[in-house]
Amino acid sequence: MPGSYLNFPFDAELFYMQWQTVQDLTKTALYDSGAVQNNATIQSMIASGSDLYTFPFYNLIGGTPDNYDGATNITVDDTSGTYQSGIVFGRAHSWKGQDFVVDFNSGADPMRQVASQVARYWQKQRQAILLKILSGVFSTTDNTGGYQAAWKLHTTDLKVTSDKEPTEDNKMGDTTVGDAIQKAVGDNSDVFSLAVMHSKVATNLANLQLLHYRKFTDASGIERQLKIADYNGLTVIVDDGVPATPNAAAGSSKGVVDYTTYLLGIGAIQHATAPVKTPVETHREPFEKGGYDALVTRLRETLHPNGFTFKQPASSYTHSPTDAQLADAANWIIAAEPKGIAMAQIITNG
Repeated sequence: MPGSYLNFPFDAELFYMQWQTVQDLTKTALYDSGAVQNNATIQSMIASGSDLYTFPFYNLIGGTPDNYDGATNITVDDTSGTYQSGIVFGRAHSWKGQDFVVDFNSGADPMRQVASQVARYWQKQRQAILLKILSGVFSTTDNTGGYQAAWKLHTTDLKVTSDKEPTEDNKMGDTTVGDAIQKAVGDNSDVFSLAVMHSKVATNLANLQLLHYRKFTDASGIERQLKIADYNGLTVIVDDGVPATPNAAAGSSKGVVDYTTYLLGIGAIQHATAPVKTPVETHREPFEKGGYDALVTRLRETLHPNGFTFKQPASSYTHSPTDAQLADAANWIIAAEPKGIAMAQIITNG
């Protein structure tokens, strides 16, 4: 039976469906690029609860072909594989609307606004969590499988290292991405599809006419620019949540900033959602400030960097990792040959 929220009829199931289906262009860009993929195997593993999950993957087959001449024996090679472990994170948040505000603003349609804003809010949180995870995996010093040296090739660091002003060599240019991808994965470079960069880097590339922003026409027929662009064949998402830190070597007076750009390939991030008993509900408080209705939302899901294993923290862990724990390099283990990991980062001064 529908309840009410902000004095409007409210059905939690219908609201949840609307929340999930509201178009979000950033989310669309992430999925359309192929960098983020839904993983049905992980989905089934976390469907009945729990937080940590483990799934196997197979290494590439190899070997030298034998001469087929009727006399030479055919060599039989073993197949090999290993596993990755991921983690489910849970998040919740709520918002309230005072009765007086609704009464004072006659003609308001809060449910439509709340539905669209909830979807956008959670997508921004999801993207922020993804950036935390990327920070963690690129900072790992794990060498369990002897992969550390090869994984370091996935970082291209062009920032200034002495007390001087940055030059064009310290900034993103027309060949920077191609060179970084080739260094990271060699002839496997065609798997890359997405770049996430700071607006400063994106603006510099646009000024060089190397980056072109996509546009859309809104409901009023006005053409508007998106924070989604194209560069060197990659879909670009502009997000100032990527690392942007003061450069220590150049001296604080120069104001030089080190910007990290993340490059992601097809299937680099595996995504799955876990069930939540009550993903959305309302709460009524009749007394405080004249009364208000609150909307509560919850979700559980995973964003897993393909090729890594999450090591559950030994302390201060309570069934869902915090943002800090997802960003902690000590919690990530390189689980696959880095040449097959479609992730790279570029550090520049613009």
